[in-house]
Formats: sequence, structure tokens, C-alpha cells
Amino acid sequence: MDLLEYQGKQYFARFGVPVSLGGVATGVDEAVAAAERCGYPAVVKAQVAVGGRGKAGGIKVAADAEEVRTSASQILGMDIRGHTVTRVLVEPATDVGEEYYASFTLDRAARAHLGMLSTEGGVDIEQVAVERPEAIARLHVDPVDGLPESECRAWVAAAGIAPAAGDVTVSLLLDLYRCFVEGDADLVEVNPLVVATDGAVLALDAKVTLDDSAAFRHPEWDEFRGMEVLDDRERLARERSLQYVGLDGEVGIVANGAGLAMSTVDVVHQVGGRPANFLDIGGGASADVMAGALEVVNADPKVRSIFVNIFGGITRGEEVAKGIVEALGRVELSSPIVVRLDGTNAADGRAILAGHESTRLVSRPTMLDAARTAVALAAGAAGSGGGSASA
Repeated sequence: MDLLEYQGKQYFARFGVPVSLGGVATGVDEAVAAAERCGYPAVVKAQVAVGGRGKAGGIKVAADAEEVRTSASQILGMDIRGHTVTRVLVEPATDVGEEYYASFTLDRAARAHLGMLSTEGGVDIEQVAVERPEAIARLHVDPVDGLPESECRAWVAAAGIAPAAGDVTVSLLLDLYRCFVEGDADLVEVNPLVVATDGAVLALDAKVTLDDSAAFRHPEWDEFRGMEVLDDRERLARERSLQYVGLDGEVGIVANGAGLAMSTVDVVHQVGGRPANFLDIGGGASADVMAGALEVVNADPKVRSIFVNIFGGITRGEEVAKGIVEALGRVELSSPIVVRLDGTNAADGRAILAGHESTRLVSRPTMLDAARTAVALAAGAAGSGGGSASA
């Protein structure tokens, strides 16, 4: 679950991370009232779960109430990369001396937490990583041992943080790491982390992604869910208890297991395609589950083909095949479907699918073959202007 900036700052504050104080408004008058409370000059910031707000005109500095009114009027209702602004954060402007970048996330390959720190704050860190990777100081943290102050201090020095800001930066990073671990987050990111002209260090922005698997430990997260911004695909997937992440491609993906779903995304990229989503149906592939998954993927108008990648473990291949066939009778697909079925009783499952193959349903023996077929079908549909798949 991705939090909006103001929610992320509230979350940071629970763990002692210093943040700028402000108020949230859904209307112009509320924005002016919030600015009156926090003082001028004030900053009016669009609250959407995407980056690039500043470049899109979603962040404005206002010197007085009239400018806040004008800025809020312009920002509320604005479309930023497909997200409509329904609320703004109004907070006092900060006299910035230095801008840094800081984050903690999980490095699965290293089986460790990964901290990244850079003096190149306030800009796209992805661009810095490509053009000047040496400008980012990376630190792997053993999840068992945690982050000792001595290691954090060495990390801050390696990043080139100004010595005068060293102690307060170390303190903030230790609190940020505690927020990441104790707060059950997948990502905590501050860009920029600023040193104000008065020497104070604070998180001027906040990006927080919470680990949904830990929700049972956090009933307080319910307050965030009511404000979560979901597109139609994500909302439909949640209603069907499916793990879904929308992407921007044309090949819809359905797989059983998060690892297999990620591998499927990768192999589609490998053969020159663009995945439209990540969708994990879990350990089962019954007709009900499969129908729900196909309905979610089919709801994306950009999808030109659907790649169903199932590895049967406890679930037997023939049951998976029966579920797919039955699901096809329930869902009117606008795109052809390519199935790769492997694992327990896979041969029996493929035999069942073979009896139903058509231009609407294609079975392939390997993941690579299926990916190539799905990408080719998507390219062909795009070239011909799309259209419904025929039976």
C-alpha cells in the first residue's frame, strides 16, 4: 500500500523522524485556513501517489492568502500522470541549505536491507543512479543485527554529508530505519531530506510503501486504506482478493505465485514485449479464481493478449485446465489467451486444453514459447487496431 505524502509524514512522525508541519485540504477555503495556521510563505503540494508533481505544476509557493487561493484552485482537479488531485498539503516553506536523498528498502538478491544516501537530493534519483552511480552511497544492513550507530555514521561520511549536519542526519536515519523495520514498510524514501539554513534536518517529502502481508499487525492502517488511490483494475482485483499491480504494457499476465508472476514479467520483457500487469492468483487455479483473474486483466483496454502461466504443485494440472476452460465460458475476452501449464499432471492438463484450442485459446509447452506467442499476438492485435478475439 502506497501512502500519500502527508500520510507518509504522519507515519514518519510516529517514529521520531522530523517532518515539516502542515495541514491537508480538499477545498480552496480549507487550503487558505491551513496556510493561515502554518504561516507564510506557504507551499501548496498536490497529494497523488506518483512522482513528478513539481514538473507538472503540482507544487507552488504562495506568499499570502490570495496566492494560496490561486494555487489551490489550479492544483485541485489537476491530472498528474493519470492521477486526479483531490487534496493538497499546505505547509510552511523551508529555507533550504542542503538537499539530500535517503531511503531504505529490501535487496532480495543480497538478502539484506538496503540503505541509499546521496547529496544529490531534490532530483530524480533514478537519473542520478544511471548517470552518476558513484554519487549514491549504498549500505547493506543485516536484518538480524540492525543498523548500529557506528555503521550509520560511517555511511553518512561516505555519502559526503556536510560534517556540521552529520550528527542530526545520523539521528534521522536511525529513526528512518526504525520506521522501515518496526513500521513494516517495503520502502521508506525521503527526497529531499533537507538541512535548513538554521541547521535543522527534516524530511521535506515522504514516500512510504507498506507491506500488505503485515497488515494483520497494524489495525491502524485501516485509516490509510480509505484514502488509497486505486485505478479501476486495482479496485476490481482487490474485490476478488487478487494480488495485482498495474503496469503500462499490452501483455496481460496471470500466474500462480509471486515468484512465478515476477519471472513471467521478466520473460515477457526478455522477448521484447511489455507486461500490462503483475497478477498472482496464489496457490489455486479454480474456475472461480481464474474467471476473476481473467476479468481483471480483460478490464484493461490496453491489453492485447493474455499470458496465463501456471505451475501445478499441490493443484493438479487437469484441474487447472478445467478451471481455465470453464472460466473462458464465463468471461467474454477481448484478447487471445496463451496458456503455459507445467507441474503435476501437466500432460493431462495440456490434453484438455488441446481439445479447446482456437484463435481464442492457445497452449504452449514452455514459458519462453508462451511468452513469444503472447508478445506476437499482442503486436499483431496492435497492428490491426485490436478487436475482439474470435472463438
